[in-house]
Amino acid sequence: MTDALKRLSDEGVAIWLDDLSRKRITSGNLAELIDQQHVVGVTTNPTIFQKAISQGDGYEQQLSDLASRGVTVDEAIRMITTADVRDAADILRPVFDATDGQDGRVSIEVDPRLAHNARATVAEARQLAWLVDRPNTLIKIPATKAGLPAITETIASGISVNVTLIFSIERYRAVMDAYLSGLEKARAKGLDLSKIHSVASFFVSRVDTEIDRRLDALGTDEAKALRGKAGVANARLAYQAYEEVFASDRWSALEREGANRQRPLWASTGVKDKAYRDTLYVEELVAPNTVNTMPEATLMATEEHGEIRGDTVRGTYGQARADLDALEKLGISYDEVVQLLEDEGVEKFEASWNDLLKSTEAELERLAPAKG
Repeated sequence: MTDALKRLSDEGVAIWLDDLSRKRITSGNLAELIDQQHVVGVTTNPTIFQKAISQGDGYEQQLSDLASRGVTVDEAIRMITTADVRDAADILRPVFDATDGQDGRVSIEVDPRLAHNARATVAEARQLAWLVDRPNTLIKIPATKAGLPAITETIASGISVNVTLIFSIERYRAVMDAYLSGLEKARAKGLDLSKIHSVASFFVSRVDTEIDRRLDALGTDEAKALRGKAGVANARLAYQAYEEVFASDRWSALEREGANRQRPLWASTGVKDKAYRDTLYVEELVAPNTVNTMPEATLMATEEHGEIRGDTVRGTYGQARADLDALEKLGISYDEVVQLLEDEGVEKFEASWNDLLKSTEAELERLAPAKG
């Protein structure tokens, strides 16, 4: 075992686990990962919950109680998922206290069916914050066009946000603008800005998956040479944008009022192509004040053979831009790819949510008390 995870933490990268289940909570596994693998946060999404609940471990009693009460399937899912997030938040509370609220966070996503409805997303964010009722919760809001004003209004309410499904630099800049606008509104209301936190989840491996598919279709030596470069290049340029925004006069005015930076979070960091090093999206995206949320397999691979060699982001912007420009020259449209990935991301989470609705409904029917 290396101590790569400690070195990663020392470089300013917060290690979060991209997974949650009741079994992970009750078995002590989550507490163990916090204690031994430097995990300081947890992210969830509809796909993670769908997998956890469909496998059933630990949910039988609550499902039975909910069935006895005759609750709707939507209410049942929210009761189950918020219970898991609340318990995980309690386990992470010492980290939250020790880092003055920066880490020790657990994320829970708004209903993905609301991704294109700003008003409903804000209402859902408020409801989730109330239901979980823990200060170390982050409400996940997708970075769709409708999501942007929802981010601003949620932040303005004093609710901390994890902005998810960011694929493009342009959209990421809009997300940072939405965050700053929310802080400005919160300041105008007299809220304590130091209590409001946010991360911006920039997706990595999905970019390579889609662009590599297009490069493989071209099949030229020039195309092959660019495989596996787009995801890292895109994320590195996102960090450049982060540095610019949080060096601005607009930000400085908020920082003087106690505001927290919205940290870039590297999401989708499990490597999809076995031709690549399984720790690629950890080792190549080391930079101060970032978060890397990893599936457990990636976390353990990093612990076992990760090579953390300091900051691998700053100073790479010229090459990153050249890599993306080379794709355009081959006829691969960056704008088309990132829009496709956003659309697919929303659709995949919505499909997982619908699967979760169906499987939970079936369980409620199975466990419902006999009539008569």
